[in-house]
Amino acid sequence: MIRTRFAPSPTGYLHIGGARTALFCWAYAKRQGGTFILRVEDTDRERSTGQSVQAILDGMAWLELDYEGPYFQMERLVRYREMADDLIAAGKAYHCYATRGEIDALREQQRARGEKPRYDGRWRPENAKQLGLKAPDGARPVVRFRNPDDGEVTFTDLVKGPITVANNEMDDLVLLRGDGIPTYNFGVVVDDIDMNITHVIRGDDHVNNTPRQINIYKALGATLPEFVHIPMILGADGERLSKRHGAVSVTQYRDEGFLPEALVNYLARLGWSHGDEEMFAREQLVEWFDLEHVSQSPARFDPGKLAWLNAQYLRAADDNRLAALTDPFLARGGCETRKGPPLARVIALLKERVNTIEELADAAVYFYRALEPSEQLKAEHYAAEAKPALVELAERLSKIEWNRELINGAVKAVVAAHKLKMPKVAMPLRVMVTGMAQTPSVDAVLELIGRHEVLARLEKQLQAFPT
Repeated sequence: MIRTRFAPSPTGYLHIGGARTALFCWAYAKRQGGTFILRVEDTDRERSTGQSVQAILDGMAWLELDYEGPYFQMERLVRYREMADDLIAAGKAYHCYATRGEIDALREQQRARGEKPRYDGRWRPENAKQLGLKAPDGARPVVRFRNPDDGEVTFTDLVKGPITVANNEMDDLVLLRGDGIPTYNFGVVVDDIDMNITHVIRGDDHVNNTPRQINIYKALGATLPEFVHIPMILGADGERLSKRHGAVSVTQYRDEGFLPEALVNYLARLGWSHGDEEMFAREQLVEWFDLEHVSQSPARFDPGKLAWLNAQYLRAADDNRLAALTDPFLARGGCETRKGPPLARVIALLKERVNTIEELADAAVYFYRALEPSEQLKAEHYAAEAKPALVELAERLSKIEWNRELINGAVKAVVAAHKLKMPKVAMPLRVMVTGMAQTPSVDAVLELIGRHEVLARLEKQLQAFPT
C-alpha cells in the first residue's frame, strides 16, 4: 500500500511551500488508495514551539488535508538510540568525541588550503587508535555514521530522473547528538522505515540529503522508498519563498479571507498540471493527480493569480456560507449584522465585486453603519442645484412601498420632474447613503439598507449641501 508523509519542523507557521508539499503527498496517497501521515519533526528544541505546532495543525485542518497522526520525533528518542546502537554494533557507526571548537578549527584549515570543509574521520576506531586518541572523562560523544569510502550512490528520482553521487563526496555525518537527539538525516530515515513510507515526496532542496539517507537505509538493511523531489516555489521577485515569510503563511491567507478550496486549487497548479485545467474541485485533484505531470522547473507564486482564482470561488460559493465567514470580519469593524439587513442578501449583492472575504466585509460596512463621505466626495457631488430634487426624493421615498422597483421609479420621477440628468441625482444619493462613490445599483442598495435608515442618512447629509 502507498504511504506518504509530510514532516514539517515546528519552527514557524505552515508556509505556502510546505502546504504545497503536504497537498502533493496527500493527493498522491488518496489517488492510490493509500495513507497520508503527518509527522512533526520537533527536534530543534531551541526553535520548536507549541504555537508553531498548533499553526501547522490549524493549517492542515483549514486546508482539509486529513492524515494519520500526528507523530512527534521527540516522543521517539528511545527508538533512535536503539537504531544507532545497532549501527555501532555492526561497525557502521561510531562514537566521536571531537569538540565543536576542534571541528571549527579543522574546517578553517581546510578552507585555507582550498579544500571542501568536511569531517576527517579522526574518531573512526582505526584512526583513533593510530592517533592515540582517548575518550575524555565525562564527555558525551555524538554518534557518527561510517559513510562508505568507495563506490557511488545512484537512485532514480521520479521527477528528476537518475542521480549519482560518489561516496567520497560525503563525510561521516552525525546521527545522534551528545544529548541523544537525532539529526535530520538520521531521524527522517528511522521514521520512514518504521512508518513504512513508500514514497518520499518533498522539495528539491532535499536532493543533496538523499544519497546520505540512502546509505543509512542500506546500513540498516531497509528497503528504499521511491524519492520524489518537487520543484521549489519562487516569489514574484524570483527568490525562493521562506517559511518565515509571513506573507505566504497559510494562516495569513485564511485570516485575509481566502477560501481553502481556492488555495488548494492554486497550490496544486504550482508545479503540477492536468492539461489546461485551471479550476477544479478537490475531488478532481484526487482523481487526476499523478507524478508524471510534476514539473522539473521552479514554480512562481503569483498573488494576483491566487486573488483571481479566489474571486471565482467566491462567486460560486453559497451566500449563507459566505455570510458566516464574513460576519467575524464585520464584527471586528464594529458592525452588528443582526441589526441590519440579512447578511446573506448583502453578500449576494456584493460578491461579484471582490476577491476575498476581507474585501467582502469592507464592502458591506455601509449596510450596517453609516459612513461619513469624505470632503472630496461632498465637494464633487453635493451640488446646490441637486438639493431640491433630493429633498423631494426623500419625501417620495417616505411614502412608497419599499422595494427596488418602486425606489428606482421614484428616482426616475424626480430626475424627470427637475429636468436633471440621472447622475446629478443618483451620484449624490449614493454618496449620501453609503459614503462611497462606487457601489452596486443604488436602488438595490437602498432596498437592503431599509427605509428608516436611508431616510435618516439623507436627512443628515442634506444639511451638508451648499445653499
